[in-house]
Amino acid sequence: MTDIETIASLAKRRGFAFQSSDIYGGLGSVWDYGPLGVELKNNIKRAWWRSVVYERDDMVGLDAGILMNRLVWKYSGHEATFSDPLVDCRKCKARLRADKIEGDKCPECGSIDLTEPRQFNLMFRTTVGPVEDESGLTYLRPETAQGIFVNFKNILDTTNRKLPFGVAQIGKAFRNEITPGNFIFRTREFEQMEIEYFVKPPQVLKPGEMTDEEWHERWVEDRYNWHTQLGISPENLRKYWQKPEELAHYAKACVDLQYRFFPGRDEEEKQWDELEGVANRTDFDLMSHSKKMVRSEEPTPHVLLDPITGQKIYAKMKTDSKKSEEGDRINSDSTADLTYFDHETNQHVFPYVIEPSAGVDRKVLAFMMDAYREEEVRGEKRVVLKLHPDLAPIKVAVLPLAKNKEGIVNLARDIKSRLQRSGAMRAVYDDTAGIGKLYRRQDEVGTPLCITVDHQSLEDNQVTIRDRDTMLQERVPLGEIERIIGDKLRS
Repeated sequence: MTDIETIASLAKRRGFAFQSSDIYGGLGSVWDYGPLGVELKNNIKRAWWRSVVYERDDMVGLDAGILMNRLVWKYSGHEATFSDPLVDCRKCKARLRADKIEGDKCPECGSIDLTEPRQFNLMFRTTVGPVEDESGLTYLRPETAQGIFVNFKNILDTTNRKLPFGVAQIGKAFRNEITPGNFIFRTREFEQMEIEYFVKPPQVLKPGEMTDEEWHERWVEDRYNWHTQLGISPENLRKYWQKPEELAHYAKACVDLQYRFFPGRDEEEKQWDELEGVANRTDFDLMSHSKKMVRSEEPTPHVLLDPITGQKIYAKMKTDSKKSEEGDRINSDSTADLTYFDHETNQHVFPYVIEPSAGVDRKVLAFMMDAYREEEVRGEKRVVLKLHPDLAPIKVAVLPLAKNKEGIVNLARDIKSRLQRSGAMRAVYDDTAGIGKLYRRQDEVGTPLCITVDHQSLEDNQVTIRDRDTMLQERVPLGEIERIIGDKLRS
């Protein structure tokens, strides 16, 4: 298996990603996606949206604003809890995450002269309006989820949805990470794909209806299968059940889908890191943002079993909101009742929420790492990205065997235009090198199919299709090229 450094080198060389504002020295851990990177990224987002929205009957979409009222972040808990422990090295002045330091030594210089940890809030502060004071203070959103929660009533009123149903969203988020790095693995500006799936809470469940725990487990399986169906090897993907002390303040339980991002590390456990998280947020968020709060006691922690070890996991439920004399939590600023009226029980309840949450940038990295191969072909090294056809930035490259023959060039360009128009796919024409180099170039960027137009094509109306993975070639009729290419990309 390859490493992040190899993928970063390929990405920069072939136009997947560039350091942002590179001509001015760049900006730490901010990346621009190049011509191939933007195609790969968009294809991942399209595959996700198709899977979780278009192929389901219980999902709608949303595109919420990046800027929101500061009170959103107050009642979500982010102002108080969205932080990492920060320490300074007194010797080299490096700033480090305290929970990532091994042996109490600075990883930069080896010094043990470190400050005491202090909490560092990860949200980027900004002001709205012409006056820079506390009245205009807000934040660049650190996650897309809150935009869904505060729009829950709007969505419910305009779509007439019944539980269970979900809301999907793709959008930018920002976190002022203390120690970003490893190419696009951890960045300060990133894109998220998140689902908030609303289900019935325990008090209104009927016999035979799925519980929130069962919905959580189903979403874990669905999300795991989505990755493997698009080419991620099961050897490099695992399910990690977070321990109670690892859970976020809103979570009853959370399963991380972890990818082997760091295969070169000596310790097996340190090779893995989060690719996607699937959390059971219960009713924490809707209750936090609602003017009407009905829970009068803390829920009993649910007992979970770790599917690997079989050990019990006691999921915590933690809340930080104020309580009234009756015990109900209070939000004095919200104007909305975010409860759901259950007609069968004649009750207003706060739905529970299952949240599959992923960063698009880590998806790009994982799919590239898993697809990367180095092979020896006739004594030469061949680098190939065996990306799933749905994700490949370029679906087909049309290559003329002779760029100085007008008939061949015109036919090749016509084929490229026909394919791009008929299949809404990214097709390219390339005549900038010999056919061998052109094949290798397309292999390296993951193009599944190449079409070669030669002198014989002008006589017999046939072209050669070459497969990326097998390198096998076949001659096909020009009149059937759209159908054949479409069939091959779908097979």
